[in-house]
Amino acid sequence: MAPFDLPRRLVAEAIGTAMLVATVVGSGIMATSLTEDVGLALLGNTLATGAMLVVMITVLGPISGAHFNPAVSLIFAMSRVLPKRDLGGYILAQIAGGVIGTITAHLMFDLPLIELSSKVRTGGAQWFSEGVATFGLVAVILTGIKFEQKAVPWLVGLYITAAYWFTASTSFANPAVALARSLTDTFSGIRPVDLPGFWIAEIAGAVAALLLFTWLLQPGASSTLSSEAKL
Repeated sequence: MAPFDLPRRLVAEAIGTAMLVATVVGSGIMATSLTEDVGLALLGNTLATGAMLVVMITVLGPISGAHFNPAVSLIFAMSRVLPKRDLGGYILAQIAGGVIGTITAHLMFDLPLIELSSKVRTGGAQWFSEGVATFGLVAVILTGIKFEQKAVPWLVGLYITAAYWFTASTSFANPAVALARSLTDTFSGIRPVDLPGFWIAEIAGAVAALLLFTWLLQPGASSTLSSEAKL
């Protein structure tokens, strides 16, 4: 981890998650106020979210690792990059930041601070989509750190931009963001009752990616023998 103490890392996680959620919710409100075309509104929502991810990961990554996502923090704790004793604090900071992000967006658009969403997002296709979305996100992070660490902010931002469009769920891929989005009855919302299915799918996708890519990113026996033969 970066040489910053835990309180500073937790504040960075809260700020980053808050800015991400404020962007997701705020850009959705702005888009639907400007157009009745759902596709165009989603495009505006997508571009703003991808751009904010690039910015927040770039500027806050050196402080906390820029997880902004309990599923990402979990796989880093499982792989011993994040100390397990810090995992609970990261998750609480991300949840708190997400809630603050929703409230911030509502304040900017003169809406009630909290409005439970009535937008239905449920069913096998939605849950499978969330599993795929989170699997892909973790895969991009792990391989990006391995091969192109400086490009990780762009890789994550571009992946989420694409995943908004190729997944049926529009790629929440983040339990804290999903929770925050249940508190807004706007374009980006999700009913609170639909959250458990999303959470289970997201965690399952993240763990599956960690297991597969932990194996995939290790040199094979034949490669090791070949390298030794050249010495």
